[in-house]
Amino acid sequence: MLEARLNEAAILKRLLEAIKELVADANFECNEEGINLQAMDNSHVALVSVKLDATGFKRYRCDRPMPLGVNLNSLTKVLKCAKDDDVVIIKAADDADILSLTYEARNSDRIAEYDMKLMDIDADTLGIPDTDYDARVTMPSSEFSRIVRDLSQLGESVRIEVSKEGVRFVSEGEAANGNILLKQSEITTKAGSSSTKKEEDADEEEENEEDGEDEGGDGKKKAKKAKKEKVKKETGEDVSMNGEEEDDEEEFKADGEDGEEEQEEDSSSKKRKKAPAKATGKATKKAKKSKDGDDDGDLPDGVRIELNQHVNLTFSLKYLVNFSKSSSLSNVVQLMMSNDVPLLVSYEFGQGHIRYYLAPKIGDD
Repeated sequence: MLEARLNEAAILKRLLEAIKELVADANFECNEEGINLQAMDNSHVALVSVKLDATGFKRYRCDRPMPLGVNLNSLTKVLKCAKDDDVVIIKAADDADILSLTYEARNSDRIAEYDMKLMDIDADTLGIPDTDYDARVTMPSSEFSRIVRDLSQLGESVRIEVSKEGVRFVSEGEAANGNILLKQSEITTKAGSSSTKKEEDADEEEENEEDGEDEGGDGKKKAKKAKKEKVKKETGEDVSMNGEEEDDEEEFKADGEDGEEEQEEDSSSKKRKKAPAKATGKATKKAKKSKDGDDDGDLPDGVRIELNQHVNLTFSLKYLVNFSKSSSLSNVVQLMMSNDVPLLVSYEFGQGHIRYYLAPKIGDD
């Protein structure tokens, strides 16, 4: 018995849209750890591997390992009947030939139920060996999508070269050539140092004010008194009434050093809050990034390159354009390469991951 409850139908819809053109029929292998899919395209050039962790579901139960053979185009049509924010409940009995999908609307009592016929698909699960890649490029998935889409207008292949200079995408067509270089970004470091510098400046300014308070004495008190009177005028209080001004002055003097320190602390705390404002905005963006699935939590517009050895390989753009459709699942993509080894394109998201393996082109093949 399988029962899986997913908070948002959008996850499954985006997942199916990303792989349906590569693979027609596939087995979803279900076990207590989650749901896995592994399939090759018809030409055996590309392999797709999907994992949905059991922890990514609101509720998950799988009594025993079971395959769910589905036609991906048919499943895509059934999923289109759900709204993006609908709760999806997937059910299948042991040895059943029917897959049940129930959509529960969040803001209404609408419940839609669909039954889909399962298929017997005889497919061998391929063992994917662990590989130590010579180059790893982490970049925004939107940037990767744009590059492969643009270069696919020029030619059928792209040469990806990773070196100390950066990662270069080169496509040569009959009418035009394209060459795009992405250098490693240092945005994270700069943002951090800028924030630290602003905080240090704020602290230094606060210290200077405290020193000035000790040296300034009466002048400081007069300035604060004038400021206080100005505030009262703005709020509509009558400062010119007999005796009130003197009372205020006496009250100010009675507070003594404590009153001054309190106002200084308020002033300095405001300055502290204002100083790192820009850095805070970026930090929020960074946190969102981490939540969406980037384990390292880099800024989405940054490019990071880890290089052990120079890599230079050529791939089919048609497949890369298909892979890039997974950018709707994650803001970050990782390209992992070694010479004479299939390229690994990996997207991590909250419920699991989707990985593509693409064999490089050799010579004119």
